[in-house]
Amino acid sequence: MRIISGSLKGRSIDFLKNSETRPLKDSVRENIFNIIKHSSSIETKIQGSTILDLYSGVGSFGIESLSRGADKVTFIEKDLKACSVLKENLNKLDLVNKSKIFSAEIENVLNNNLNESFNIFFFDPPFKDFEFSKNIQLIKKNKIFKKKNLIIIHRESSINDNLENLFKILEIKIYGRSKIIFGVFN
Repeated sequence: MRIISGSLKGRSIDFLKNSETRPLKDSVRENIFNIIKHSSSIETKIQGSTILDLYSGVGSFGIESLSRGADKVTFIEKDLKACSVLKENLNKLDLVNKSKIFSAEIENVLNNNLNESFNIFFFDPPFKDFEFSKNIQLIKKNKIFKKKNLIIIHRESSINDNLENLFKILEIKIYGRSKIIFGVFN
């Protein structure tokens, strides 16, 4: 897996080969960043943003964001093996000072450990997880989003989550098995 663009373009990211994690395909990741950069409906951009990468795995989205000029990424990943690889990736790419890692349940972090707000929220829950919307509710309840914000959710294209009452959906894109939902908190 490689970083697509930015200051770290071409550098490699280590990843896990197991049934528990599902790396975000390079082509889908590239499409997400192209939409953020070029869509007229999306105001929040990567450059200068603070990002909360939930279900972060080995950190491909957050690391790509840092390469493209994000100020800081906070990663939340409960899988210890994925966290270990994420830490190695951040060390290898010299990104430790621009990142923070929580190896815990997302709900615990959202309720107890965050004393800052974010511009961009990236959700990449397991496709079988239908409870992730509770984390969106916690973000709203705890008001950890900045006025200018963006929510990005990676789901399986065949899944129909009922998200319209949680935030305003701006765009939905389908790439094979992947569905990317872009939205904002009002």
